[in-house]
Amino acid sequence: MNEKYKSMERNRKIGKFVIYFLLILVSLLMIIPFLWMVSASIKTNTEVFKMTPFQFIPDKPRLENYSEIWQKIPLLRFIGNTVFLTIVVTGLQLFTSSFAAYAFAKLEFKHKNVLFLAYIATIAMPWQVYMVPQFIMMRGMGLNDKLLAMICLQAFSAFGVFMMKQFYEGIPDSLCEAARIDGMSEYQIYATIMLPLSKPALSTLTIFTFVNTWNDYLGPLIYLKTESRKTIQLGLRMFIGQYAAEYGLIMAGSLITLIPVIIVFLSLQKYFVEGVASTGVKG
Repeated sequence: MNEKYKSMERNRKIGKFVIYFLLILVSLLMIIPFLWMVSASIKTNTEVFKMTPFQFIPDKPRLENYSEIWQKIPLLRFIGNTVFLTIVVTGLQLFTSSFAAYAFAKLEFKHKNVLFLAYIATIAMPWQVYMVPQFIMMRGMGLNDKLLAMICLQAFSAFGVFMMKQFYEGIPDSLCEAARIDGMSEYQIYATIMLPLSKPALSTLTIFTFVNTWNDYLGPLIYLKTESRKTIQLGLRMFIGQYAAEYGLIMAGSLITLIPVIIVFLSLQKYFVEGVASTGVKG
């Protein structure tokens, strides 16, 4: 019996070692592109793709890349547009998704399941399929070349509603029933009970929405034409000419644009795993 226990303990340690080894290996593979970007941001164009020998830090680091990007394009303006768009879209998605999810999870009304399935089914349809009708609609409303067009299109999220609904279904209905007996309205229940309890799910949705909106390229490319209204992703595209691209400047700009994403993730990471786990599909 003792030998069997020792064998099981040894196998458990070997299994744990293999798992940690694979996790470390995958982490290293995933961080290599980021490290290459950091290295390229302090190099000249000729040094960026020089592989023999490869130098992570060149003999003469070109730190001027981080100052030139502010001079060659109105980067501060692009960042301001992106920050405004991302904050507004994220705020609206948090409100609309949590509000609709509360109705689908805790209220009873006619054709609720049919409406929910029809709304969630839109997740399966690629945006490229209906982006042309959307553009025609926005142009007809006079919103072409305006940030408001992007805000209107991204203010609602079927994925956000689905995720928040899964979380709300894990909250006992007895809480809502007790609140209704105490005379609270549905709006009060949503604001004072459901929202405070849904911090993990809201934090997870914030990260997903913030990253997707911040990194969006195709949407602003379609709707925004005036330079003063462009976002940071379109601004970095200006470093790519017809015959050449300034990769050092592109990498420097990309590194700067990563900072807000990293700050948001680090601020909400303690809720992230809990939010993903608690919004899983229940059997």
